[in-house]
Amino acid sequence: MAPPSEPTASTKGRQIPIVCPGHTRPLAELQFCSVNDNPNGDDEPRTFLVSACHDKCPMVRDAESGDWIGTFKGHKGAVWSCRLDPAAFLGATASGDFSVKVWDAITGSPLHSFPHKHVVKSCDWSPDSKRLATGGNEGILRVFDIVHPEKAPLEFVQSEKEVVSISKCNWIDNHTVLAACSDGSIRFWNVDASDPTQQLTRTLQVKDGVRDMELQTLSSNNKTILTVAAGDKVTFFDMATGDMIHSYKMPIHFREEGGASLHPSGAKFIAGGSDLWVRVFDFESGEELECHKGHHGPVRCLRYHPDGKSYATGSEDGTIRLWKTDP
Repeated sequence: MAPPSEPTASTKGRQIPIVCPGHTRPLAELQFCSVNDNPNGDDEPRTFLVSACHDKCPMVRDAESGDWIGTFKGHKGAVWSCRLDPAAFLGATASGDFSVKVWDAITGSPLHSFPHKHVVKSCDWSPDSKRLATGGNEGILRVFDIVHPEKAPLEFVQSEKEVVSISKCNWIDNHTVLAACSDGSIRFWNVDASDPTQQLTRTLQVKDGVRDMELQTLSSNNKTILTVAAGDKVTFFDMATGDMIHSYKMPIHFREEGGASLHPSGAKFIAGGSDLWVRVFDFESGEELECHKGHHGPVRCLRYHPDGKSYATGSEDGTIRLWKTDP
């Protein structure tokens, strides 16, 4: 049997991305955060790009130029997740040093440190910035009260039968958190329900352990789509109904790294994982539209800019690259 052919770079939209150096180890997660300093909302929002990395030094950059703004220094292990709160005043980082730290995103000063009992893989802010969700290898979703950080966190065990690690957690609203797990389940938790039988409200299922998960509210119709990268497939769910919209087999796999991100218009998506290529696909058909090479190691994380005009990719080679959606 002939070996599989090497992918060829796309002739459509061929481009040279902006390269953002600074990290020295593999990237783990990227997040864009747009804020508008004008209370009237008249000005263009400023967008930041935050990166989690195994070099223990999560960074904040300008999302347009890629210029470095600051580094959160204090972790003693790889940082798996880094998120700014919706106002970009607070930062949170989840680490292999068994801790989650909260930072002043303006000064970079540490504010709180929350100990865990194992590697923490994900953290996310509630929409009102008052609570922080965390998850990782313990298989326990925790919710910390940032207004009263001395209070013990709420805890939600993913499975009573076995330890099911959490790869990603995302708030849907101020009451509900999604936890994506190694057993292929995406569990919906009502973190305000006092009755344990009312806390797990819904479960979505894919075949393999979830590597990446993203919520995207489409600019065209305000429909919220859940994008899941697991095994060798990217799957899309309608959050209003829980129905699967599409599931596409990829020319890569996500067993060790990688992810996917849906364009804000809902017209296409990007995916990267077990090889060096960044691919763009049509949302309705799954057809590969573009294929770009630039990284020198497998693609570990990627996200579209909120305005959809660009996207960022992070690699095992320690660099972030910024690509134009329509060069």
